[in-house]
Amino acid sequence: MPHENGVLVNGLSIPDEMPTMGELFRDASYRTGWTGRWCVPGNGPDIRGFECLHDSDQPLGQGIYTDTHVADRAIDFLDQKHDRPFLLGVSLCNPHDICYWVMQQSTPQGELDPHTIRLKETADALAFASDADESELPPLPDNFAIDPNEPSFVQSCRQRPYYGQEVTFTWDWDETTWRRYLFTYHRLTELVDIQVGRVMSALHENGLSDNTLILLTSDHGEGQAAHHTVVKLWLNEEAARVPMIVSGPGIPADVVNSDHLTSGIDILPTMCDYTEVDCPDVTGRSLLPVIDDPTSDWRGCVVSELHPDPKNLEMQARMVRSQRYKYVVYSMGTNPEQLFDLDADPGETANLALDASRTNHVAYHRDLLREWLSSTGDAFTVPTTP
Repeated sequence: MPHENGVLVNGLSIPDEMPTMGELFRDASYRTGWTGRWCVPGNGPDIRGFECLHDSDQPLGQGIYTDTHVADRAIDFLDQKHDRPFLLGVSLCNPHDICYWVMQQSTPQGELDPHTIRLKETADALAFASDADESELPPLPDNFAIDPNEPSFVQSCRQRPYYGQEVTFTWDWDETTWRRYLFTYHRLTELVDIQVGRVMSALHENGLSDNTLILLTSDHGEGQAAHHTVVKLWLNEEAARVPMIVSGPGIPADVVNSDHLTSGIDILPTMCDYTEVDCPDVTGRSLLPVIDDPTSDWRGCVVSELHPDPKNLEMQARMVRSQRYKYVVYSMGTNPEQLFDLDADPGETANLALDASRTNHVAYHRDLLREWLSSTGDAFTVPTTP
């Protein structure tokens, strides 16, 4: 978790004493290769534990320019003769380019991030979305409206002129622009799907499919117009819930498991369990027991961290997802708690933490979070008042 590895926001380094996945598998005699984004210092040519496959001068923050290159380097790697097992990371960027499209739709209300490069060129490359007929645009989501009792923490994130400033560019959008934004996001997702398909085809064509474990996931989602949001700096389902697809020998195909809560921290122990590589003591758990037996006992909740402001690391939030409910607590501001019944309200439109009849549900999820904080050494503070 971020509080355990020290990487709370972009730009911070993994501690030298903490081994990366690449180092663990390299030490187990695997050939390890990485192509694409590596969002901590050392993006290339030195990636800890991995052979850097992509060209170091590629602008890896712009998927429309570089995802083809990233996939090309992965395919080159798969086309080679392999005399030992390998671990290959293929870190594609899109649909991340939606950020640049958003910032080109209206007059900027805040300062552009000085690290944003080739912004206009990327947006120009996405101009196809502006040419789409209105009849092609998807409808707005049912949870498009902003909660009038929204936590002030979230309100402050909407106003920030840096890191997530894309939200400030949406203030004057009409409904058609919001729908065009969704259209663009869907098209960007299709573009990256093409690159995933190319890599998968190379795996099959080289006869490697029957002896390879494949995991597909993402680091975060996108606001997708829920509650008038864009970008990732929220704990809404649209941003916090991501795919976790596992495929390989002995793993049943076409099975969707909606009963077991998983997390990105489960990836390393799953890979180590599957390959019999020694895994250090980590907070995540291997998914193989529930893949082998979907009736197995499993965890009762998963937790996510939010650190949305690189200039103010005291600004934090935690999310507890149990089987039915999601509980969110923010480190500051009014209305700091949220509770949603995701079975009855998947769009998170009714904050049950403000309902006096739901105090028992709130207290239960507070206790779940306290147990997690204690077991993982997380210093975040949970409210104690009703």
